[in-house]
Amino acid sequence: MTNYSLAEMKGKYIGEPGTTGPEAYEYELRMDLLSRMIKAARLERNLTQAQLGELVGVKKAQISKLESSTNSATVDTILKVFKALKADIHFNVKLEDQNLCLV
Repeated sequence: MTNYSLAEMKGKYIGEPGTTGPEAYEYELRMDLLSRMIKAARLERNLTQAQLGELVGVKKAQISKLESSTNSATVDTILKVFKALKADIHFNVKLEDQNLCLV
């Protein structure tokens, strides 16, 4: 049996560093995590997708798509969703070994 490192597996199945594969994978992973956070916050507030949609000013279908990460939402929509959920959202931007935290 041959053992492979995580980096080797990522390179083989996602793409080598410097190619578009890893960037696309990381983007999808982040969108999936964001979608899960939106759904968890909505459920914590005991809201249906339709109710959250009304608070945000969008249709239930858009909330459903956000939660299933089937579309790319605008930052404006994401901010409106978290505001409607009365949830804080923080962004962390990293610039060449320097962290910028916006609260």
